[in-house]
Amino acid sequence: MASRIENLPLPSFLTNPTKISNALRQTRAPLRSDAVTCYFDPLLETEALGVDETSQGELQEGLASPEDAVKRGRVPVALDVIRRMKAVLRDETLLMAGVSGPLTLAARLIGLPAPSTITRSGLPDAALELATTTITEIAKSFAEAGANLILLQEHVTPGPDVTSCEEWLSSLTPIFNIIRFYEALPVLHITADVSASANSALTESLASAWPECIVGLSLETLRNLSTDACAKIPSAKLGISLSLGAFEPNAADFDQMLRKTIREFRPAIVTTATDLPIATDPKRVAALSEIVRHSS
Repeated sequence: MASRIENLPLPSFLTNPTKISNALRQTRAPLRSDAVTCYFDPLLETEALGVDETSQGELQEGLASPEDAVKRGRVPVALDVIRRMKAVLRDETLLMAGVSGPLTLAARLIGLPAPSTITRSGLPDAALELATTTITEIAKSFAEAGANLILLQEHVTPGPDVTSCEEWLSSLTPIFNIIRFYEALPVLHITADVSASANSALTESLASAWPECIVGLSLETLRNLSTDACAKIPSAKLGISLSLGAFEPNAADFDQMLRKTIREFRPAIVTTATDLPIATDPKRVAALSEIVRHSS
């Protein structure tokens, strides 16, 4: 939508911080969001590291270091946008930026598509280590530039056992620590479907991991979790994401379910599961925002 407002092809728009900042200010009012998404691109990290063509299952040689990745690709563009929005909006609204989760980035580094059917056990340690360090550096730079909220989008599940969950959480800990150091809020957005066998281990681990972290689950996953599993995540740490079906013009049944879910779980954040298509009606987005506000 922002690129359309500025009448620029998306690839050109994504490298122009002036155009991005101008468009973000214009879309603020019609979208009725409580945070401005300064920059969010799932390929930002792989581009900055110099990932080209990889053999499936192998880590490419000659990649940039995590420290250098912050200066490469479109990361400097994202940082410029955050600083511009911080200077213009000051404290009027939250500034948000997004990064990939460590499992998701590790999968991309070895040429596997994400979302994917793989779990932590299918990822080489070297790929996960590089992914974790890179995300830590980029998240740090975003928070240092002025982002108030860093969204980590994880498309790959850790696995059904407690050990896999704990190993995954240990890879997230340094990322969350550096975000909190700069007084920003880390939000873990789990877009992968969480199987019933993984629910207990995952929710229990997440509930006790970080008191300042918000866990975003899809509305469908949340509705399928057991009452006992849901009770382990306090409402102040719970977020939900809406699928693209929520933005269809005639979705009265969904609206009713959304109202019920919000009243029942009292989530701290409501967002979308994926980017909205360019044809999405802003009026529908605004209508859902009103439902969320009036149901809270």
